[in-house]
Amino acid sequence: MAGTAGTPGTPRVLRAMNDRAALDLLLEHGPLSRTRIGKLTGLSKPTASQLLARLEAAGLVLAGGTTEGRPGPGARLYEVNPAAGYAAGLDVTPERILAAVADITGRTVGRYELPTPGRRPAVPVVQQVTDALDGAVKAAGLARDDVRRLVVGTPGAFDPGTGRLRYAAHLPGWHSPALLDDLAAALPMPVEYENDVNLAAVAEQRLGAARGHGDFVLLWNQDGLGAALVLGGRLHRGFTGGAGEVGFLPVPGTPLVRQVGRAGSGGFQELAGAQAVPKLARELGVPRVPAGRYTETAPELLSRAARAGLADRTDPTVPTVPTDDHPYRRLLQTYATRLATGLASLVSVLDPELVVLSGTALTSGGEPLRLLIQAELEELAAARPRLVVGDVTEDPVLRGALENALATTRDEVFDTLALR
Repeated sequence: MAGTAGTPGTPRVLRAMNDRAALDLLLEHGPLSRTRIGKLTGLSKPTASQLLARLEAAGLVLAGGTTEGRPGPGARLYEVNPAAGYAAGLDVTPERILAAVADITGRTVGRYELPTPGRRPAVPVVQQVTDALDGAVKAAGLARDDVRRLVVGTPGAFDPGTGRLRYAAHLPGWHSPALLDDLAAALPMPVEYENDVNLAAVAEQRLGAARGHGDFVLLWNQDGLGAALVLGGRLHRGFTGGAGEVGFLPVPGTPLVRQVGRAGSGGFQELAGAQAVPKLARELGVPRVPAGRYTETAPELLSRAARAGLADRTDPTVPTVPTDDHPYRRLLQTYATRLATGLASLVSVLDPELVVLSGTALTSGGEPLRLLIQAELEELAAARPRLVVGDVTEDPVLRGALENALATTRDEVFDTLALR
């Protein structure tokens, strides 16, 4: 077990392993009695009592209420002390920085949104980050020093060789080679950086549709089109951190993307990015909004098409789509074909167990869009992974950042017992 002292098999190491197992069970199940913890861990009642006493003395566990609804006196319940540690996450886009602080149980205790519009921000990036973090910390009623770790999610990826942010020309102010050092100097806690789509995959793997899956692809389509690759249970980032930048992928029907660092069009992004949906709807004759022109976003259009597809079905357990000649059907079918065209290249190379569809341009299409993509993919690729719509639809990037930060924070906080 990481962070334990001594030789494997010694009483000290075994105690540390049992303590950590009990803490993990309390995180998973919530408040538990001593008897229940003993049954779940296989420990005797005296050993479970000693374990809980150690955890309570260390400030990691609180003794709370009692069980109710059973004959006899209620059993004392134990839970993880939420104040044992705090972690923070940031979701960065060109328009805003969304920050949150979570206690060690995973509950969000503070949240703050800092608008950052404009191509040339007057406020330096380091100050934007600290302002956003401080806003969330203040909302949680904490001080900055209370936060043990921060994970920052951005578009693109920081190249580990150069420290520069790549594949994110649309994020002004974030491309200085000194940025990571400047942020580390300005903040009192360790800071980690991760691609935003990778963090959405972390959220789905730990909380959502990819739980229990070690090999999957998350296809993200929102402000940009990207993918996260999880292989053998671990994120695959690539040599320069750019694995999954599928918006540049050459696909039939669009120009090749040349000089990728400066390219603004072409490839899979032009074919199937969210910005392609309003134009496609116009070409296919999807009914216009009352204003007489297309002002709807891709999520709004696809949601409307999906709702039409679910309207008059006879079996509510089987999602359907409109008839073939309906404009909504043509929109969903054409867009599904475009998405499957690029996705076929990914699954042909990686052969994943699962593909998770995430980002508002995909989740808004729901089951009707997923069914059509699945059918198209089965005709375009030899590999036939199962497709699912992502479960984590509320701020998945921020949730993934918090989950990453909490995983390390829990290791640091819980494993301190091994040093006692």
